[in-house]
Amino acid sequence: MKKQPILDLTGTKVGDLTLNENVWGITPNDAVLYDAITLARNSQRQGTAKTKTRSEVSGGGRKPWRQKGTGHARQGSTRAPQWVGGGTVFGPQPRTYFKKMNRKERRLALRSALSYKTQDQELIVLDNLNLETNKTKDMLKVLEAIKANKNILIVVEELTENVILSTRNIPNVVLLQANEINTLDIVASDNLVITKEAVKQIEEVLA
Repeated sequence: MKKQPILDLTGTKVGDLTLNENVWGITPNDAVLYDAITLARNSQRQGTAKTKTRSEVSGGGRKPWRQKGTGHARQGSTRAPQWVGGGTVFGPQPRTYFKKMNRKERRLALRSALSYKTQDQELIVLDNLNLETNKTKDMLKVLEAIKANKNILIVVEELTENVILSTRNIPNVVLLQANEINTLDIVASDNLVITKEAVKQIEEVLA
């Protein structure tokens, strides 16, 4: 069983936490992880790009000149694709980027992402994140003390007003509850900062 040091808000070690190997110590499945990331990114796409075909642009009802005898190529409409103001051929149309993934695959992807965090030593477990103030500078002091930098994902068992207010103005920090964690946010982070109670909540669901 893998043990992870527990830190307080000053970065001092206050104990050890035994991590569940079925959640934090599996051999990551890269194929499922890739599918989960693709699904998450696809769900952020609107799919509303739209161009008009020749039947949708206005005008062009009359044949521009007679079929024969003019010396021009035959034309049936001034809104054909080769005309200025004509319709677009094979342009984008509204579509959905929905991708299906079953529950076992989603959970395997989460466990794979979490296992990568422990393997790469990017996991930081806190005893708690009970801040006395809601000031951004106090949260920055905590992050500096625990040596969390770059892109940081903070996961807590329950959101409090002080934690929400102190993190919302830090551009490289994402704050989530334990029941909101997702593969994309985990993979996109350079450090996963999580409270020990949030670890227990995650293990109850994924173990």
